[in-house]
Amino acid sequence: MKFGILFTSHPDVEKEPYPHRTVHARVTQEIVEADKLGYDIAWIAEHHFSNTYGILPDPFVYAAYLATQTERIALGSAVMTLPLHNPVRIAETAAFVDILTGGRFMLGLGSGYRPYEFEGLGVPFDERRDIQEEALPIVLDAFHKGKLAHGDKYFDVNVGDDYEIFPKSLQQPHPPLYMAAGTERSIGYAAAHGMGLMLSTLPGFETLAGQIDFYRSRMADAPAPWNGNPAFGQVDIARWVYVAESDAKAKDDSAEGIVRHISAFMGKATAGYLGSVSEKGGDELDYDELAATTLLHGSPDTVIRRLKELQAATGLSSLVLHYPPYYGPEKSLKMLRLFAKEVLPEFQGEVASSAAD
Repeated sequence: MKFGILFTSHPDVEKEPYPHRTVHARVTQEIVEADKLGYDIAWIAEHHFSNTYGILPDPFVYAAYLATQTERIALGSAVMTLPLHNPVRIAETAAFVDILTGGRFMLGLGSGYRPYEFEGLGVPFDERRDIQEEALPIVLDAFHKGKLAHGDKYFDVNVGDDYEIFPKSLQQPHPPLYMAAGTERSIGYAAAHGMGLMLSTLPGFETLAGQIDFYRSRMADAPAPWNGNPAFGQVDIARWVYVAESDAKAKDDSAEGIVRHISAFMGKATAGYLGSVSEKGGDELDYDELAATTLLHGSPDTVIRRLKELQAATGLSSLVLHYPPYYGPEKSLKMLRLFAKEVLPEFQGEVASSAAD
């Protein structure tokens, strides 16, 4: 199993006051530490306009910068919101960043779920899945063919004759491609287009198992060359993670922050995203119930046991750790170090970096 960390560049507005510029130095410090500790992937989320979730408009730029700050960790977008971009630009920039990172780039795509981001960029939110379904084949053709002609409802592009799409990525046929999905429509579309699958922090273990079974049942629909994606068949599951010396300490450190963070997904800013991709409804959230069904919180022994349960239920390829900013940088770094020292060796088969000591 591989281990990634999802970074949303979500400011703690009290400790990183407006206009929140210091959030980027803090997140960069955590990514550099993750590289030293032996984590496999730093996933970077695209978000716009709001200081209540994330303020990082361009994962491509950030990944190119991080390539100079890190040595071995893969750098991925989780996700580029595909309906907000020209798909040809997505493909050519991803190839460029793959070169700049020395072949360490991974491209995650998704349809988006925050209406205000679409309003701010003048894209119809209710048509986002239709836009994505037109855009993804263009991205794939750009990687595989280098030339393309496409004219339809949302995109009219033509690269041909004496011209082709440059640059060409180091990783071939392209960097690993993933799609964030949570509904049957998006999961089936991801499988049929040869995409790896990224699943949300929100669903409980049983819901995840059903989503993955459906994805695998649709993988045979993917034709060549799309099924040659290095990430095809890979399933990355994001989980809120907090490890401490004991279960009680983990609860003391994290309960208020994690409940506040998850509750934000229940508001109008996410257009019902919580209910559409998970079994959770609008009831008030309870930490103990979340710990039993959804979180990976607790002592190292508890987190190891829960992660083995998740592995047995889903057969996941990669765990993506996520956590809100409210614990503060000292607790967050301590948690990442403890996870690397006590949990990673149980699943990676080797001792984590000495930086975890």
